[in-house]
Amino acid sequence: MVYVQDIDGNPLMPTTRHGKVRRLLKSNKAIVINLCPFTIQLTYATSGYKQEIVLGVDAGTKHVGLSATTKSKELYSSEIILRSDIVELLSSRRESRRRRRNRLRYRKPRFMNRIKTKKEEWVAPSVRQKIDSHLKIIGFVYSILPISKLIIEVAQFDTQKIKNPEISGKEYQEGDQLGFWNVREYVLARDGHKCQHCRGKSKDSILNIHHIESRKTGGNSPSNLITLCETCHKEFHKGKIKLKVKRSASLRDAAVMGIMKWRLYDKLKSLYPNVKMTFGYITKHDRINHGIEKSHVSDAFVISRNFNSCRLGYYYKRKLVRRHNRQIHKMKILKGGIRKRNQAPFKVFGFRLFDKVMFQGEEYFIYARRLSGQFNIRDINGENKKDVSCKKLRYIIHGLISIETG
Repeated sequence: MVYVQDIDGNPLMPTTRHGKVRRLLKSNKAIVINLCPFTIQLTYATSGYKQEIVLGVDAGTKHVGLSATTKSKELYSSEIILRSDIVELLSSRRESRRRRRNRLRYRKPRFMNRIKTKKEEWVAPSVRQKIDSHLKIIGFVYSILPISKLIIEVAQFDTQKIKNPEISGKEYQEGDQLGFWNVREYVLARDGHKCQHCRGKSKDSILNIHHIESRKTGGNSPSNLITLCETCHKEFHKGKIKLKVKRSASLRDAAVMGIMKWRLYDKLKSLYPNVKMTFGYITKHDRINHGIEKSHVSDAFVISRNFNSCRLGYYYKRKLVRRHNRQIHKMKILKGGIRKRNQAPFKVFGFRLFDKVMFQGEEYFIYARRLSGQFNIRDINGENKKDVSCKKLRYIIHGLISIETG
């Protein structure tokens, strides 16, 4: 499928007539503006014939499914892998700023400058990034196809029912932590004021609240906290023992989807005409009735509600990555008080970061470059790591990590 834009950059209907596309490019009547997916822009005026195209969006916190269909065929299908490093990066930035402030001089804490958090439309930066990613992804499809209708599936989860499906009545209204002064007191009462590793065998009367997953990424929710005696707590951090317990299922994704739901929908309504909302149970019912397999792109196809359309047979898999590290120097100071630069040159031996390359007949992406010429390449999922010489790589395309999957 070749996607087409007119002379003003507005999207037209795509084409599968590759011979005509080659003749247009050869006669300078069109130029290539994107290689994946392949998109051309015409250099002459056209009539601009368009059909009704419905874009189905399967929103999520980790993956996003997209499918653009007409009544007869599917025109675009893709699965987007969203970034998952935002929380850790924000925590690292907060720690660095706090360390820098404390190093200068003592300053009395001030709480009158927290204005942003008091605004009604304020959301956490990690959630805002996911909303902005959805808007950017949908905007890209609007730039290559004349979308006439947008249907997005959103979800709002009941965290109380997820933790305890049988909860109801007064217990549902009050919650687990009613009557406790803080989270620490609740965790101690939940664990029976007993160490959850040695079960009191150490005879240590001092109890500590331990984070199963680092507080930096796991937070202070009760599901991430456990009671340990001081003896076991110290031995764990020295690496002498391993905890037998594991953290229960995190409800972070469910909470984020609940926050994103209306904010994303209202933003889309302000940007595009004819935006509709649907829900997961409707998608599941339609998918089962039509015998369609479960996947993000299949759900997006079902959401578009053109069930008789001919499927493409392939989809574009894209992974969003960090474009630029604004930290100029590394945190660790070398001998002589020298800070090593954290930023690599724009190009190393003609290659940029995340270039798609060919190695031994397979497609990889450049994850790291060295001035010696040894590059670290991986597949789109960040797996199958290889350290190879740049002389053995063949350049394909630069841009977002993207691959066509059949």
